[in-house]
Amino acid sequence: MTDKALVLGGGGSGGIGWLAGMLYGLAEAGVDLSDADVVIGTSAGSSVGAQLASGKLTAAQLYERQLGPQSGEVPGHLGIGAYVRYAWATLSSRTPEAYGRKTGRMALAATTPDAATRRAAIESRLVSPEWPDRPLRIPAVDTATGELRVFDKDSGVELVDAMAASCAVPGAWPPVALDGRRWMDGGTHSPANAHLAAGYGQVVVLAPVGTGGGPLVSAADQGRKLAEAGARVAVVTPDATAKQAFGRNPLDPAVREAAARAGRVQATAHAEEIAEVWQR
Repeated sequence: MTDKALVLGGGGSGGIGWLAGMLYGLAEAGVDLSDADVVIGTSAGSSVGAQLASGKLTAAQLYERQLGPQSGEVPGHLGIGAYVRYAWATLSSRTPEAYGRKTGRMALAATTPDAATRRAAIESRLVSPEWPDRPLRIPAVDTATGELRVFDKDSGVELVDAMAASCAVPGAWPPVALDGRRWMDGGTHSPANAHLAAGYGQVVVLAPVGTGGGPLVSAADQGRKLAEAGARVAVVTPDATAKQAFGRNPLDPAVREAAARAGRVQATAHAEEIAEVWQR
């Protein structure tokens, strides 16, 4: 196992900022993750992963895109009722699929911004509407079955639609219709989906949401399983400063700049650890 996998987890607009800041901070420290053999991006990670894998932006340019007003973006919001339903689904589910079916019903019943508005916001993040040549894998969850599917350039769906599906937080954003099914946030299967990096020898996981809960496996636990299988693995989650930068609503694009700056600073503390994993 020698190939490199970069795993970028979910975490809303705050997660997008933090991931971009981490990638830039690591690049400044001499650790360039853009040469990954595969990028696995869930939710926020799909937005950052698509931009990184495109090869059209440097880490510095990706970081700069997080600063200042986020044109085209619409703030998301989860009410108290949604959090209660999430808690119930977590406590009453034994598998990610069961959890996905329950949150899927919530997603289908919720009143959200219209799908066209949301799709336009996702599209505004892209530097190219085409799937990149470098392997990019974007997980999303079937609202009916709770099963995980991984979209890539051979899936027959447009990149922006795969991203919109993976970013469709139940209760905040509309599910996305693809291939006769309705799809929602890939983070409803696990926050990072690092298990999809199985078989790769060098794996770096940047997870804006590091915790699991109930049937959802944490990024750290997934990283340990990859290491047990023989991979070199580094898992990084936000530090206290970054968590504070996410604010009370990480779905609000206004938090992206502060999260990006926090990620850039945090990266220096992990550069050596990640370099040890990433070097050939």
